[in-house]
Amino acid sequence: MTTKNLRDGKETCPAQGLLKLLSGKWKPEIFRLAVEAPLRFSSLLRQIQGSNKQTLSVALRELEDVGLLEKVVIKQKPLHIEYNLTEKGKSLIPVLKQLEGLS
Repeated sequence: MTTKNLRDGKETCPAQGLLKLLSGKWKPEIFRLAVEAPLRFSSLLRQIQGSNKQTLSVALRELEDVGLLEKVVIKQKPLHIEYNLTEKGKSLIPVLKQLEGLS
């Protein structure tokens, strides 16, 4: 699944677009963790069992490309990068909480 497919705008249902935004092996877990606190790559590698650098970086980039996460470079010593939810990402939290309540 690539983000190119998301930009076609051919979803027949608005929920279908949301599900596509978060589809993928690690994206739902990354999003859930981003709701709790800013994310760091190395921390994600430790927290998500079975993940690896390549798949994790692709998932983060795709979430960033669709506007759910923003990448922030922290210019302190040592230099590091954090990922935060954007306003668009934060707007999805109530919807996902409702979905969690259905299970």
